Formats: sequence, C-alpha cells, structure tokens
Amino acid sequence: MSSKVKAGQLWGKSKDDLTKQLDEVKTELNTLRVQKIAGGASAKSQRIRDCRKSVARILTVINANQRSQLRLFYKNKKYLPLDLRPKLTREMRRRLTKNEATKITEKQRKRQIHFPQRKYAVKV
Repeated sequence: MSSKVKAGQLWGKSKDDLTKQLDEVKTELNTLRVQKIAGGASAKSQRIRDCRKSVARILTVINANQRSQLRLFYKNKKYLPLDLRPKLTREMRRRLTKNEATKITEKQRKRQIHFPQRKYAVKV
C-alpha cells in the first residue's frame, strides 16, 4: 500500500471503502512501528509520519461526511445538537432573539397608537 493518501480521492468514496482503507493504513502503521522498534532504517520514520497523516485525512473525511448527514437529518427539526449549532461568542448566544427584542408592553402599544409621532410639513 502506498503510504500517502490524497484527500481529493477520498471524498467520492463510500463509508465502507473509507473504513476498509483506514484499516489497511492502520495495519501498515503498526507494522512500521514494529519494524522501527526491531531496528529498522531511519527512512521508516518518514513513512510512519505519512501513515499517521493518511489516517488523519481518512478520519477527517469520514467525520465530515457524518456531520453533513446529521445536518440533513436535523434540518427541519425544532432542536439542533450543540455541536451542529453555529459557533458564537457567549454574549451573542445570550442576546435577545429578533422576536424578543421587538416585543413591547400593552401600555406602550396603546401609547404609540393614541399618540403617534407627529409629522411636520415644511413650507417651501
């Protein structure tokens, strides 16, 4: 198995193919680690690094696909899991919603109806 995995090739693959490829890369990584302990060449360290990066790439694609599927699943639901919600600052999370911000009391509403803002016409 070639150690380097291109991320562009991974996006089109199914989850089964990705998990199979992940197992292959992990087994290769384990054999390389055993060879390193047994006293292998220093070139193995570069291949170990490539294998580790390949594992990370494959897992990144798997997780991204899972998250996109979850986004589709929760699209029209009332509640969204915390990790799928947009990342905001603490202040922005506590801010009033648009609906809450526009609410006014009954007394204020009556005052606006009975005493609207005056409109002035300017003489030319």
